[in-house]
Amino acid sequence: MRISTNQIYDQNMRSIMQNQGDLAKTQEQLSTGKRIITPSDDPVGAAKVLRLTEEIDELTQFQRNNDLVTGSLEQQEAVLTNITNSINRARTLIVQAGNGILDDPDKRAIGSELEQIKLEIFDLMNTQDADGNYLYAGFQSGNQAFTYNPASGGNAITFSGDAGVNFIQLSNSSKIQSTSNGYEVFENVLSRFNFSVTGSTVGSLDGATISEQGTFDTFFNNNYDAVNSSNNDFRIDFLGTGQAQLVNQNSGAVIDTVGYTSGEPFTIKGMQFDAVAAPGTSIDFSLDQPEKKSMAQTIHEVQTLLSDSTINHGALQDAIADALVGLDNGLEKISLERASIGSRLNIAESTYESNLDMEIAAKAQRSSIQDVDYAEASTEFAKQETALSAALATFPQVSNLSLFNYI
Repeated sequence: MRISTNQIYDQNMRSIMQNQGDLAKTQEQLSTGKRIITPSDDPVGAAKVLRLTEEIDELTQFQRNNDLVTGSLEQQEAVLTNITNSINRARTLIVQAGNGILDDPDKRAIGSELEQIKLEIFDLMNTQDADGNYLYAGFQSGNQAFTYNPASGGNAITFSGDAGVNFIQLSNSSKIQSTSNGYEVFENVLSRFNFSVTGSTVGSLDGATISEQGTFDTFFNNNYDAVNSSNNDFRIDFLGTGQAQLVNQNSGAVIDTVGYTSGEPFTIKGMQFDAVAAPGTSIDFSLDQPEKKSMAQTIHEVQTLLSDSTINHGALQDAIADALVGLDNGLEKISLERASIGSRLNIAESTYESNLDMEIAAKAQRSSIQDVDYAEASTEFAKQETALSAALATFPQVSNLSLFNYI
């Protein structure tokens, strides 16, 4: 077969160009560190790399979410710690205010300090995050969570947000609560259970108080009816046997019976009565509707009373008893919330470590598919460079050959 001069030139040119392309490809692999430069280099491997890259990007976003939620929860924990410290100080002052030897200036001084603590707690309940969102306002995070209106006829400090809570995704199968609404944490706090005397036929009634709060709370929980208010009306009947009998007015059921001596205090279901009563007389009372208020509101009420020089000692003692129970219930709520935050932080930390392990594994798998083997590529580069140099050196020699050289 005869080979023309054009074929010789074309064949040598294609060989040189092929060698140059292979060399350039290997050089690009070495410079980028990637074995797969274009999908055509390894279609199956390129598809796997794409899926792994999407997985890694998703894990990276989960880690960002984790950092955000961890920061938010740690801020909430710091807020609750500061509120707890302030409440404990307020509780100490309120107990001190119940000391009967304090005069009005001393009580006003305690009231002034309680006012500052109240404002501090109010500010903490309105804490904002780095973006200016109110932590405890629910879905209304752009608005202040709590408002303070001293002239209000009801509670001076009220919740203005909603019941919404936010969740954040930490993995494909895990999400945790990142915020709590202020009502559940601070406002949904039961005040002291109490009762009110509604009537009596005794000779005199000098006192009707709660002397054993725990016993009364049990009685209250067992008997208060939120649906039918008539079941909350009770009567103490004084019997000729020297006993006082507690009866539900609506059902007639006998709740308890204790001994009684006229003119001497007696206690029944945690309630202490001081009455002069003859057989056949009675005392009527009703269980008060449970109230819920924030600890800041509780402090506000005590602080207001301490600033009033006309308040009598009995009313102040009742207010102090109400405040101490309210603060203790509030501290219990905060303790539960802090425990919840702690568990969520543990979940976030565990998920972070799990995501990190998955990210490392995915990156290693992607690397094994797409990254170049430098030793192999360097050897291939040297071989291709030698081949190109040989092609460039031999082409001029071959192109100059002619039959005339042998005539």
